[in-house]
Amino acid sequence: MEPINYGPLRFLIGSWHSEGFQGKNRAPDTSRNVENTKFRQEMDFEPIGDVNNHEQKLFVLRYNTKAWEQGDDENPFHEETGYFIWDKANRQILKSFIVPRGVAVNAGGDADINSTEFTLKAQRGSTTYGICSNQFLDDEFQVLSYQVSFNFESESKFSYDENTKLKIKGQDKVFDHTEKNILLKK
Repeated sequence: MEPINYGPLRFLIGSWHSEGFQGKNRAPDTSRNVENTKFRQEMDFEPIGDVNNHEQKLFVLRYNTKAWEQGDDENPFHEETGYFIWDKANRQILKSFIVPRGVAVNAGGDADINSTEFTLKAQRGSTTYGICSNQFLDDEFQVLSYQVSFNFESESKFSYDENTKLKIKGQDKVFDHTEKNILLKK
């Protein structure tokens, strides 16, 4: 039996937090204009072992994250739950997640077993690494693409930089909903 091997995801296993409100979020405000906020964040990654898809063997971490905007330390403004998946044979990382606003994303990208940096992408309409939204969001805030890059600076520190491109109803220009943060292992 092959041992569990999480490849580059091994760095994520455990609980993480940001120091204070250092995260940066650029999102549409209630009037659909730009709002820039700072936030703090907590993330947990739990190994659940290997998952077999017939011949394909995947190594999976269950994760969840919550983020709180500066000024409201009790009510998270963002939550995500899902899986980070290492496909060792194909040297791919997948991030499959849902947000309780009615968005599901399956993003993927290439990585080597010892990578300390990787980028995952999803495109609207893709049948492999794609995005699905509820009817309201598809009409009003259509998600065109999603991209996130991770950089492991050490075994106790990583950063991410995320960009979700939105087509907001009534606006000609594509909106870059960006988020980035640095997290430390608890």
